[in-house]
Amino acid sequence: MDVLDLSRWQFGITTVYHFLFVPLTIGLSVIVAGLQTAWYRTGKQEYLRMTRFWGRLFLINFAMGVVTGIVQEFQFGMNWSDYSRFVGDVFGAPLAMEGLIAFFMESTFLGLWIFGWDKLPKKVHLATIWLAAIGTNVSAYFILAANSWMQHPVGYRINNGRAELTDIWAVLTNSTTLVTFPHVIAGGFLVAGGFVLGVSAWFLMRRREVDVFRPAARLAMVVSLVAAVGVSLSGHWQAQIMTEQQPMKMAAAEALWDDETSAGFSLFAIGDVENGRNHVNLQIPYGLSLLATNTLDGKVEGINDIQERYQALYGPGDYRPVVGLAYWSFRLMIGFGMLSALLALAGLWLTRRGRLPAGKWAYRLAMLGIGLPFVANSLGWIFTEMGRQPWTVFGLMRTAAAVSPSADVPSVAITLVGFTLVYAVLAVIEVRLLLKFIKRGAQEELEPEAPVPALSY
Repeated sequence: MDVLDLSRWQFGITTVYHFLFVPLTIGLSVIVAGLQTAWYRTGKQEYLRMTRFWGRLFLINFAMGVVTGIVQEFQFGMNWSDYSRFVGDVFGAPLAMEGLIAFFMESTFLGLWIFGWDKLPKKVHLATIWLAAIGTNVSAYFILAANSWMQHPVGYRINNGRAELTDIWAVLTNSTTLVTFPHVIAGGFLVAGGFVLGVSAWFLMRRREVDVFRPAARLAMVVSLVAAVGVSLSGHWQAQIMTEQQPMKMAAAEALWDDETSAGFSLFAIGDVENGRNHVNLQIPYGLSLLATNTLDGKVEGINDIQERYQALYGPGDYRPVVGLAYWSFRLMIGFGMLSALLALAGLWLTRRGRLPAGKWAYRLAMLGIGLPFVANSLGWIFTEMGRQPWTVFGLMRTAAAVSPSADVPSVAITLVGFTLVYAVLAVIEVRLLLKFIKRGAQEELEPEAPVPALSY
């Protein structure tokens, strides 16, 4: 491997690992705030126990997310300095706003929430967790605005070989951001719903604290179903924007080689990338045209035709992403997300009218289902970033031109292995901390101490 490949692997590994914590933080912050609101309004101790229990798990996940996210920013200077020089004026603006506004907001009010249980009035204390949750979601918006600029650059001009910011409002209201943000937030709630459901199922299978974890499981199933609808609707909207702005990504997602009207949605395909055709392609008739254009007879551009057009527009080169990876990551993302929704729907039926399943199979499925939305979210990001290749900034800067000229194979390889090993250790710590506090249950949460997780075990 050369420096470019190693740098891409390093950034890919750290990004996907970091993103395991992000959606859970997004969704769980609002769930915890909602549970505390229920306690404030009703005074029921069950809601207080749930707030403290899920609050502990939220804090552990939040801490890990912060630790793993910092590493990414250093890579912009170490491995991607030419990228930073070219886009720093634009790309850095929403990231700076995220740090100065959103992260400052969420960390400040989260600190007040942690230490203010017995020191702040209940109403003020409740406001702190809501402000922390809002800050978490605003933070996601600024980061997505930066990433969306890479997908669809707006509000800039090229001056002396650099992209300079001319309109921050255009960057923040980028059409790509406006469709990506609700999709990511809905995905976060799907992850949080699956997590709460799976953990609750562990207690319910053992008939422990049923008064707390049955309502938590029911809430999680409702959240998962609503989130699944949100993911589907926002995903449909996102597919239309993608077809317009990055037609090659859409074509690769469907292994569509030539322009086609009334195009079918591919369920399973075996293709010949070198010759640009499919040997096998099982489709839903008209499905792709409906997804991409909202019409049954809409035209969708194919990989071969887009390749010819891009060569005429941008010069010689291969502008195709890794088609197989784009195709299967897109499919598996949808599949795992649908399985999460079906699991929640089945759970609502099995727990209707105060019931609990007698057999253990339902609880075990729910526990295994924790991983489904995590995998779906990760595949979605892999598809988003890999589908844009060979561009770092679509239409402006190729990935090969973004890597640091001073980087060398040994240094990048060493840090790649180092980061991977450190993140593996952090994964063990995260899991052990979560399991430690999960096994304690929610009964002890009636104690007056604040829900601050001990970082030792």
